[in-house]
Amino acid sequence: MKDFSKNRSFRFAAASGESGSSLIEALIALVILMVVVMGVFAAFTYSTRLNGGNSRRSQALSVMQKEVELLRSAKFVIGATDSYTPVDCNDPRRNLTGTGGVARTMTCQAVDGANYLIQTEIDDDPFTAGQQVDATQNLKEIRVTVTQLAWVDRWEKGYVTRAVFRRVRSN
Repeated sequence: MKDFSKNRSFRFAAASGESGSSLIEALIALVILMVVVMGVFAAFTYSTRLNGGNSRRSQALSVMQKEVELLRSAKFVIGATDSYTPVDCNDPRRNLTGTGGVARTMTCQAVDGANYLIQTEIDDDPFTAGQQVDATQNLKEIRVTVTQLAWVDRWEKGYVTRAVFRRVRSN
């Protein structure tokens, strides 16, 4: 039996076939890994910001839909048109008298805690230029604009949502 431990050529041959990684190779691998992780992090951050914006636009649409439904359900008949201007956005009564170009404003809080400014303009004669106040007209054009008010300590901007619809008086 041969004693391989005393044979120098066998020990060096086995050792020279096993090469380890150098410090430079390890640093290059770490740099490549860092670039990949930063790319994934940037994509995650972008998608989070985009989803947050979509959520706020959805809330603005929800606030606008509620306001439009309240305006659509308000009484609009000659001589009995609702003329009550609500102070609170939870009050279901709405004013359908013409605004003459001056928007009625109200601030409401949505489910997500954000405050939204609701501006309502009512034109009693949509076929004439400008906005008129004429209680004898049978058609009204109503413009509702909902804007998210700026959040304190946030970089986000307010999203503006608009709806324009017409109401015909009931018989």
